[in-house]
Amino acid sequence: MNLANLGLSGILAAQNRLQTAGHNINNAATEGYNRQTVLVETAGAANHGAGYIGRGVKAVTVQRAYDNFLFRQLVQARSDGASLVAYGNEITQINNLFADPSVGVSPALQKFFDGVQAVASAPADAAARQELLGRANSLVGQLNDANRFLDEQRNNINTQINTVVKQINSYAERILDVNRQITVARATSDHEPNDLLDQRDQLYSELTQLVDVRVSEQDGRFNLVMGNGQVLLGGDAVFPLHTVPSADDPSRMAVAYTVQTPGGGRATIEMDDHRISGGSLGGLLSYRREALDSVQNELGRLAVGLATAFNAQHAEGIDLQGNLGVAFFDIGAPKVLPGGSNDAATGALHVEFVDANALTGQDYHVKFDGVDFVITPVPDGQPINAAPGSTITLDGIEITFPAGAAENDTWQIQPTRSSAADIAVAISDPAKIAAASPGDAYDPANPEARPSNSDNALKLAALQIEKVLGNQTMSLNEAFSQIVNKVGVLTQQNQTAAKAQSSLIQQNLSAQQALSGVNLDEEYMKLDMYQQQFRAASRLIDVSSTLFDTLLGLRN
Repeated sequence: MNLANLGLSGILAAQNRLQTAGHNINNAATEGYNRQTVLVETAGAANHGAGYIGRGVKAVTVQRAYDNFLFRQLVQARSDGASLVAYGNEITQINNLFADPSVGVSPALQKFFDGVQAVASAPADAAARQELLGRANSLVGQLNDANRFLDEQRNNINTQINTVVKQINSYAERILDVNRQITVARATSDHEPNDLLDQRDQLYSELTQLVDVRVSEQDGRFNLVMGNGQVLLGGDAVFPLHTVPSADDPSRMAVAYTVQTPGGGRATIEMDDHRISGGSLGGLLSYRREALDSVQNELGRLAVGLATAFNAQHAEGIDLQGNLGVAFFDIGAPKVLPGGSNDAATGALHVEFVDANALTGQDYHVKFDGVDFVITPVPDGQPINAAPGSTITLDGIEITFPAGAAENDTWQIQPTRSSAADIAVAISDPAKIAAASPGDAYDPANPEARPSNSDNALKLAALQIEKVLGNQTMSLNEAFSQIVNKVGVLTQQNQTAAKAQSSLIQQNLSAQQALSGVNLDEEYMKLDMYQQQFRAASRLIDVSSTLFDTLLGLRN
C-alpha cells in the first residue's frame, strides 16, 4: 500500500471523527441525545519481506454511548415524578380552598352557631332571628360553593384524562412510525441508526410521563404494554385507548379499550382505575380516587349531619306562632346511579338516610348476581348479600332492593356525594325559628304574648359541639377539621414524595449523563486532535506526491 492510500485512510477516519464530534457538539442540548463515537481499527498489514507494513486505519461504525439499565431507571423515575406532579397540582387546589381559616365553610359554620346563640339570648328579637337566617344561608352557600368547586375540578380532571389519552395514542403511533424507520434502516445497512434509536427512546421516555408503560424489544421493534397488561403497541399495530363515561357513574370519565366480539363487532371494555399507574394519567386517577371522592363525600356527610341533627332538634321546639318547628334545612336523598347496561324493566333501588351519625363517607357498588344483591363498600370493604325485595340498613342508610332485577344489573350508591350541593335553608320567615320549648305555648287569644323562652335555641346551639357524626366521635366542627386535616396530610405527603422523587430523578439523570451526555470541553479537545490527524494524513499524500515527482525526474 502506498503513502497516498495511507494518507487517504487517515483523512477519511479523521473526517468521520470530525463530523461525529461536530454532531455531538450540535446536539449537546438535544433532549434524549446520546453521545456518539467513531469506532476505528487498523486496516491490517502486508508482508513486505522486511516485515508486516501497516495499511492504515479504517472506520468500523459509529456507536452511541448508551446503557439500557441507566436509561430505564431514569424513565421510571420520571414516570413516578410526573404522577406526583399531576396529583400535587390538584390536591393543592382543594388544600388552598379548605385550609384558610378566615373564609369558607369553617368561619361560616362558626358564624351560624353564633347566630343561634344570639337568638337564644334574645328569642323574641326579630333582628337576631333575621340575622340567623342570613347566616344560615351564608353557611349553605359556602357548602354549595365548596361542592361546586369540587365538581368543577372533577370536570377538569375528565378533560385532562381525555387529553392525556389522546396524547398516549399519538405517542404510540409515533413510536410505531420510528419502529418502521429503524427496520428499514437496518435492512439497508449493517450499522445501527443511532439517531433514530435516540428518537424512539425519547418518545418512549415522554410517553411514560403520561402513563406507566413497559417496553419489550422484539426483532428490533418496541412493543408497549401498560402496567395492567393492556397492549398499547404490538408488532405493527397500535391498540388505542379511549375515554368513555363510566358505566357506574356517567359523570366520571373512564379509560377503555376495544375488543373484537365473536359476532365480528367491537365492544368497549373499561379499565380498572386501580391498575393504571404512573405518569400524569396515573396521578390524576389516583387523586380522584384517593382524595377528591373522599373529600366530597365527607363534605356531604357534614351537610347531612348538620341538616338532620338541626332539623331533629328544631322539630322539638315551637316558633313564635306556637307551632312545632318545621324542617330548618332541606337535604336531598342519597344519590343512586343505575348501571348503563341495566335491563330496562329493572326496578328502582330505593335509598334514604336513617342515621346521619352512622354515615361513613363511603360509596357502595351493588350488583345482582341472579340470586342475591351483592353490596360492596367503595373503595374498600367486605361485600354483603341481600335478597330481592328486602330492605337492609347499612352505615346509616336504608336500602330497599327491587324484586325484579336482571342478572348482572348494577347500581352505584353515593350517599353523600351531592349532599353539600343539595343542602338549602328551608324557611324564610324568621318567626318560624323554633327557639322556645313546647311548655311556652302560644295563646291565639293574646297574639302579642309570643313564646319567649329560649330552651330549644340553647339546645340548637349545643349541636355545635355535640358528637353528631362518626358514631358519636365527631362534632360538626371536628368533622370539618378532619376534612381539612386529611387534605393537609395528603398535600404534605405529596410534596415530600415529590421532593424526594425530584432528587432521585436528578441522581439518575446525572448517572445517565455521565455515560451518555456530551461534554463540550472534551469534544473541543477532540476537534483539535482530529484536525491534527487530518493534517498529518494530508501531509502523507503530499510526501507521496513529492516522492512520485522525484522518481519521474530520475527517468529524465
